[in-house]
Amino acid sequence: MKRLLLLIPLILAGCVTPTSDKEPQMLAIGDSMMAAHGISQRAISHVISKELGEPVVDRSVIGARIIYPLPLTGAVGFNIGKQYRGGQYDWVIANGGGNDIWLVCGCTGCKRKLDRLVSADGKSGEIPDLVTRLQTSGGQVLWLGYLRTPGKDSPIESCAEEGDILEERLQKMAATRKGFHYLSMADLVPNGDLSYHGLDRIHPSIKGSAAIGKRAAAYIRRVDPTR
Repeated sequence: MKRLLLLIPLILAGCVTPTSDKEPQMLAIGDSMMAAHGISQRAISHVISKELGEPVVDRSVIGARIIYPLPLTGAVGFNIGKQYRGGQYDWVIANGGGNDIWLVCGCTGCKRKLDRLVSADGKSGEIPDLVTRLQTSGGQVLWLGYLRTPGKDSPIESCAEEGDILEERLQKMAATRKGFHYLSMADLVPNGDLSYHGLDRIHPSIKGSAAIGKRAAAYIRRVDPTR
């Protein structure tokens, strides 16, 4: 129990409290890319909320993974799939898979892990199964790609190839699945520009979260002009 209490600040880091009486029609789930700067209310979901003028419920959790077997901590959000607790949403904005590759593969089992996340043809795997669940909300799913490294030393530089493969597979998935959209961030960071990343050169800086959020909001508005 004490350990769970210590985890609560991380779990709540991405939580967005609706700022109007309007029933939230947008949900954000994912890992630390989504949750970064949640405490200061400058996470990706806050930016989307501000750009579109409507509340976004954010249940993203720092360190969350797609494949997460532990039931107790998984239930409180470290399993990205369990961040969706039912309900009706026009849009579910999601990300994930990076921690599964970087933290778990150990540079020895990445192909097996990638295949488990999403098959080469984009039709099967943990992510497609999760998207099927998310689409029961009645809305559309927007999956956000990861920032690329800024061309400087980064702890995740060795995973760049696997990140590209994951993106390629999710793009194939988006091309064949109605209501599922993939939005790449591969071109967002200019080579050598460190301002889009935090000091760890992994997570987005405030500027990086703002840029991702604005790109996501513009995409949603383009697909759904009523927003």
